[in-house]
Amino acid sequence: MGKSLKRMFRSGDLVAGTFLVEFVTPGIGHILAGAGCDFAFLDMEHSGFSEETVKSGLRFLEAGGIPTLVRIPSRETHDIARIADVGAEGVMLPLVGSLEVAKAAVAALKYPPLGRRGVAIRIAHDNYRAAPAAEALAAANDRTTLVLMIETAEGVENAEAIAALDGVDALWLGHYDLSASLGIAGQFDHPEFRAATRRICDAARKHGKGLGRLVTGEAEARQALADGFRIIAWGGDAWLLQDALAQGLAGLRGMAAG
Repeated sequence: MGKSLKRMFRSGDLVAGTFLVEFVTPGIGHILAGAGCDFAFLDMEHSGFSEETVKSGLRFLEAGGIPTLVRIPSRETHDIARIADVGAEGVMLPLVGSLEVAKAAVAALKYPPLGRRGVAIRIAHDNYRAAPAAEALAAANDRTTLVLMIETAEGVENAEAIAALDGVDALWLGHYDLSASLGIAGQFDHPEFRAATRRICDAARKHGKGLGRLVTGEAEARQALADGFRIIAWGGDAWLLQDALAQGLAGLRGMAAG
């Protein structure tokens, strides 16, 4: 069955992956596996990826043995259920600010008796395998992983109640949105941002939930680890390519000039 996103996210061990916002190609799963990724964070919110692109991308990543978390662009029931139906093992919701939104997300992702997701079996999410209905639904409920982004002042206030909810597997710090919501955009060392981060971390730890965030460099990664984050996406595909290429080209031009 391969690695389980849910087990990794709840383990407390470091789980390291990367963010995909641009390049979802047939080889991407093997490329990430070769780099040592434990998981991929596939983004629909800011990429323009369609559900059809995600459906194909999930199979590409599966080929490399990479469990994948898909961020959808809304908190709507039909978006949550649909992305799960096309095969997403993990679903991430942006801008979760209230317990009511969190409860609705659990209900949308889980089949009865845990939720109210519309039943569909022998499709992409269960690899088209035939199984008794009760068994198929129980297996889906066990497998699906829900990650909620805390990235507003409201979300910070309600972080503990959200983390306490059964069916929520991890909280994810949306650092840019949170800093903007606090009126200190991009000021990640600001005391208010640091206090908000501590509240999110404390809530997840208290209720045994995973803690995730994106980092873009060594200093940010060291701070994240010190804060207690153990689900970490290292950079994003477009940025990693651009930075590596810029560094290489600068070096090449330096050699030619010297």
